[in-house]
Amino acid sequence: MSAFLRFALAVDWIAARLGQLASWAVLAAALISAGNALVRYGFDISSNGWLEIQWYLFAATVMLGAPVVLKLNEHVRVDIFYGRLRGRGPVIVDLLGLVFFLLPVMAVMVWLSWPLFLSMLRSGEMSSNAGGLIRWPAMLLVPLGFGCMFVQGLSEIVKRLAFLAGRYELDVHYEKPVQ
Repeated sequence: MSAFLRFALAVDWIAARLGQLASWAVLAAALISAGNALVRYGFDISSNGWLEIQWYLFAATVMLGAPVVLKLNEHVRVDIFYGRLRGRGPVIVDLLGLVFFLLPVMAVMVWLSWPLFLSMLRSGEMSSNAGGLIRWPAMLLVPLGFGCMFVQGLSEIVKRLAFLAGRYELDVHYEKPVQ
């Protein structure tokens, strides 16, 4: 197995772990939301910190869960031609999309979001809501998530190139969305 393919499989393993973390974040957000509702309506007590932690967890769900969605080939597509393609066609379209759209956009998003994260970290920026949380942990999820998507995109490119070369078995299954 080539070093590139070993890299791709290691990235896939990391994406799967991030996906598990994202699924736990969903559960935690749901439990906190239910607890908030119970305390708010049952005891007339509220906390902005508990409300804000829910959107922190939602950010973790989206930003850490996206790479595993790409890994599982369940990401959103513009299905004008893709559903009609067979054999190597979908793999080539995926490669073009990964190289010319996903990687450049993810790189720009990391480049734009990193300075904002650093600014929040240095300043210790807090929520403007009474009892709110510090902002940098949520902001860290933005460059981290986009960076993970970039690396997962590299993994997908390697796997598709290996598939086209006959060195890797790739599940090219695509289920057209129900309209």
